[in-house]
Amino acid sequence: MQSKILRFLLIFLVALLLLASGWIWLTLNWSYSQGERAGYVQKLSKKGWLCKTWEGEIAMVTMPGAIPEKFDFTVRDEAVAQRINRMAGQRVVLNYEQHRFIPSSCFGETEYFVDDVRPVLEQPAAAPAPLAPSAAQGQLSEPR
Repeated sequence: MQSKILRFLLIFLVALLLLASGWIWLTLNWSYSQGERAGYVQKLSKKGWLCKTWEGEIAMVTMPGAIPEKFDFTVRDEAVAQRINRMAGQRVVLNYEQHRFIPSSCFGETEYFVDDVRPVLEQPAAAPAPLAPSAAQGQLSEPR
C-alpha cells in the first residue's frame, strides 16, 4: 500500500515537472508579438539575485517638448546588451519580442525581450522653403 502511494507521488511529481518545463519552454519560445521601439536609452543594468538579466528603459519622444513615454525591456543576450551600452546617448531602435505568461521573473522582469539594436540614422534637415516667390518671376520677393 505504501509503495503504491510513493509510486503515485513520484509519477505525479515527474508529470508536474514535465508540465512546468513544457510551460516555461512554450512561453520563452512562442512570441505573442514582435515590434520595434525607438528612443534614447535611459538605463541598462544587470539585475537579479539568482538569475541575472539586463533590464533597461528607453524614453520614446514623439516630438520636441513632449513628455517622453517610457518602455521597459529585458535583454537576455550579453552581446546585445553590450551593443546597447556602446550606443548610449544615441537614438536607437530596439527590436523586441513580447512573451506573455512567463511563470517567473528569473527569465526577466518584463515581458519585452530585446534581441537586436541599431542606431537611428537622422535625416539631414531639408532646406527651408522660400517665404515668397522671387521678383525675377514677376512676383513679390522675400522682405529684406
